[in-house]
Formats: sequence, structure tokens, C-alpha cells
Amino acid sequence: MRRLNRKKTLSLVKELDAFPKVPESYVETSASGGTVSLIAFTTMALLTIMEFSVYQDTWMKYEYEVDKDFSSKLRINIDITVAMKCQYIGADVLDLAETMVASADGLVYEPVMFDLSPQQKEWQRMLQLIQSRLQEEHSLQDVLFKSAIKSPIPLPSREDDLSQPPDACRIHGHLYVNKVAGNFHITVGKAIPHPRGHAHLAALVNHDSYNFSHRIDHLSFGELVPGIINPLDGTEKIAIDYNQMFQYFITVVPTKLHTYKISAETHQFSVTERERVINHAAGSHGFSGIFMKYDLSSLMVTVTEEHMPFWQFFVRLCGIIGGIFSTTGMLHGIGKFIVEIICCRFRLGSYKPVNSVPFEDGHTDNHLPLLENSTH
Repeated sequence: MRRLNRKKTLSLVKELDAFPKVPESYVETSASGGTVSLIAFTTMALLTIMEFSVYQDTWMKYEYEVDKDFSSKLRINIDITVAMKCQYIGADVLDLAETMVASADGLVYEPVMFDLSPQQKEWQRMLQLIQSRLQEEHSLQDVLFKSAIKSPIPLPSREDDLSQPPDACRIHGHLYVNKVAGNFHITVGKAIPHPRGHAHLAALVNHDSYNFSHRIDHLSFGELVPGIINPLDGTEKIAIDYNQMFQYFITVVPTKLHTYKISAETHQFSVTERERVINHAAGSHGFSGIFMKYDLSSLMVTVTEEHMPFWQFFVRLCGIIGGIFSTTGMLHGIGKFIVEIICCRFRLGSYKPVNSVPFEDGHTDNHLPLLENSTH
């Protein structure tokens, strides 16, 4: 009974076949059909390989929402070299809440040479080249996110011997500030607490010796995250006057990064630069120094690395194979039909009927050429 049921089941499945099999004796093969089949299979193979490469690739999705975190602290990572000696300059932060964060809380003053060594200059040129490419091709930042390279790339140590005493000061480290707008600045003198505001106690230094030429090796907000190269990394400014002010207006955007290699919370920023010479007689007031005024955006960006789901890849692959089969079959049929019509017209045009010669009894002889060629 089981064998009979199996036979019935197999016969029923064969009868329900949606693709009836055509005997090979009914199929007419041709050179054109074989050529079309070869082209179709080649195209399907190429498109399948390309679709598989698209399936393996990922892309970054950007989503925006309101930043609801106001109580946490904001970390500022700093690595700036100023062409003045460390005892003559000071760095600190003053925010809108009149809260001052002194540089002694997390910054280190290191006497260095302002001019870079050949190896360090090569590092700076490489970083500036990356910055220029990022400004031209914004999609490169997505590549950096996915690759999770070691960032920031540290400045290599000097490989040459110091034959001269240090003439510059490297200020590096990090500070924790309130999540409100503020001003990080480097100017003459050390910052001192003042009940009515903010002040710097400057030593008796000749104004002609001021030189706020500087190099920003790294400046970022938030935790250090691989794959992020910040807009001011590798920037170098040379002062043309001893009494010159450099201003950077920064807008900080909180960012959540979720990739297959890393998941972190950091901050990105955009910057606008301005520099001017202080001349009170001409109406250009202020103080010489480096001023970075930052403001936090109310929006938060979530960057997520996404991948094509398998079911979508399978549907696209079936569409490619079925579409090529159907399209090549229709094109081959239309082409064959057009060729047959053209060939039939040529055949009809080349056919000419033979004139018949009537006999005396009214009959016609259609074999006149054979009679003329025969011998009597």
C-alpha cells in the first residue's frame, strides 16, 4: 500500500509540473540561437558577480534626532604648538556659564622646536592631503568610518639632533567642560581666577616678541574614535604681525557611531576661520592670540553601517536571471522574424516565371527551353 501511495504521489507531482518538458526531437537548434544563449549566460554570469560584490558591500546610514543629554561633560582633546616659549603663554576655557577651566587641569606644556624635521614634514603633508581629499570627496569619510583606522595619527618624534634650544611650546592633553558654548583660547600670560571675569597675568615681555604662529596637530571633541580625521588636524598658520589674532568658530555635533568594527559616542564639528591684525587706531580691537569659540548643536547624528539583507539579494538575483532569459528569448524571436521577412522578400523578387508557347491545337508547352536544346 505504501509503494502504491508513493507511485500515486510521484505521478501527481509530475502532472502538476509548472514547466512541461519538451522532447528534444521537437526543438530546432540553430547557430543564432546558440549565439544568443552564449551571450545570455555570459551576461548572467557577469551580473551575478557584480550583484554579489554589491551584496558584500555596506553603506552608512545617517539619522538625526534631538540631543537630550545636557548634564554630562564635554571632553576637548588638544595638541597645538605655538611659536612662543611656554612661560609666556597660557591656555584655558571660559564658557557661557562663567565657568573657567584652567589648563593645569589636564594640559601639558612641553618646550619644542617649531620647525618640523623632514619626517615630521612628510607626516604633515600626508595629513593635509587627506584633508583636501575629504573636502572634495565627502564619501571618503564613510570609508574611514568602516575601516576604523587608528586616528588621530600621532606626530612622529624628531629623528634629528636638537642643535638649538626650544623656541616653541607644545600644549597637549584634554579638558572636561560643560556642554554649553565656550571659548578655548591661548594668549599671553597665565590665567588667574578673577571674581569679576577672566584675566591673564602677563610677564614683562616686549610686544615685538609676540609670535602666535601655530600648528594644530590635533583638535577634537569627545572620546577619541578610530576613523575620524577632524577638520583642523594638520592646520598651520604663520603670523605676519606680532599683534595678530586667530579666530576659529566651531559648531560641535554629537555623533553616535555604530559600525561592524566599533561602536562609540563622539563629536564631529565644522569650523570657520578668521585672522586679523589688532590695530586700535584703525578700529580693529581685541587681544592677540588664538581663540576657538565653540557651540554645541541641538541635534545628534547617528551613523549606522548597514548591509543588504539576504532575501533582497536573492530576489534581485532571481530577477536578473529570469529577466535575461525572457529578454533574450523575445529579442531572438523578433530578430528571427524580421530576418525571415527580409529573406522572403528577396526570394520573391528573384523568382521570374517562364513564358509558355501555345501550340496550334491550343495546348501550351512549358518545356520550351528543353525542346530548343534538344536535337531533331
